[in-house]
Amino acid sequence: MKLSDFDFDLPEGLIATRPVRPRTAARLLVAEGNDIRDFHVRDLVDLLGPGDRLVLNDTKVIPARLSGTRRRETGQGTVEAKIEVTLLEPRPGGLWAALAKPLRKLKAGETVRFSDRFAARAVAVAEGQTLLDFNLDGADFDAALAEAGTMPLPPYIAALRVPDDRDREDYQTVFARNSGAVAAPTASLHFDEGLLAALAAKGVAFTHVTLHVGAGTFLPVKVEDVTTHRMHAEWGEVTAAAADEINATRAAGGRVIPVGTTALRLIESAANEAGQMHSWRGPTDIFIYPGYRFRVTDGLMTNFHLPKSTLLMLVSALMGHDRIRRIYAHAVGAEYRFFSYGDGSLLLPERRNPAALSRSGT
Repeated sequence: MKLSDFDFDLPEGLIATRPVRPRTAARLLVAEGNDIRDFHVRDLVDLLGPGDRLVLNDTKVIPARLSGTRRRETGQGTVEAKIEVTLLEPRPGGLWAALAKPLRKLKAGETVRFSDRFAARAVAVAEGQTLLDFNLDGADFDAALAEAGTMPLPPYIAALRVPDDRDREDYQTVFARNSGAVAAPTASLHFDEGLLAALAAKGVAFTHVTLHVGAGTFLPVKVEDVTTHRMHAEWGEVTAAAADEINATRAAGGRVIPVGTTALRLIESAANEAGQMHSWRGPTDIFIYPGYRFRVTDGLMTNFHLPKSTLLMLVSALMGHDRIRRIYAHAVGAEYRFFSYGDGSLLLPERRNPAALSRSGT
């Protein structure tokens, strides 16, 4: 299985740098079995029904990107350097692993100041990262980060424009409640309170799980044999109540449909070989590529992913490599908007409800 098997041509003009408003106005490609149809996210009310369960990742993105100044005393006086920091994940003792740019201008023991009252000391600098010890913790840290930080937009958006205040709302789900992610579960960005209420009234059930999405989700695959790729680890939790809800849906014959690849990877990590869910807490580095046997997932709502990415490999495992190629060719031809702020898709390997696909979502 070669990396080149997961490549495709994507015109740069299809990369979304802003989401549509309202959120539910985003387009939704629905692939059910071998059928492909065009809808909008608001049409989920007609596409799903009683017995279906959506699994939502309730992680909350922190404003993890910081701009600061490092000062160094030399024989010629004080030398300043601008340092851009992106927090990656918390470490024991209140420390944070982070990327620093340019890393060569930061040494262990030096301090980067982000505001008058907010600063961090570099405890270590190695292997492309730094370990930071901030001068604030707890609620004080959260407040200072909210004031000084910006949302950590994906690199393919950040390369086209700078983050702004609008991203604080756009790059956060309406059900975010557990802080810790440095990237959003982007398929969930399409939901608003009105759509959630309408789905609930239709009889669609919801289960909340938490997976703190890390910056590793954007790391490229660098090996030609994809089966040898080592997946980054991310921390997640499935509570006993969440596991019971999913088990009950499966026992009743309903469909379990995670919203986003993060929710999918988490519930697959928490299920045993027989498809039984259990409470689960800890890091997961599950890597899903073609040949994987899904344990609890019946479908997936997700955005459109980068060429040669682990996420494209995941959806290829769910739908089949040939079907995904057809789906993505359709998406490019129909000018769907791609990546984090782009349009969505509902991927259902088996066709169970032909009537729902009998109309167009235009």
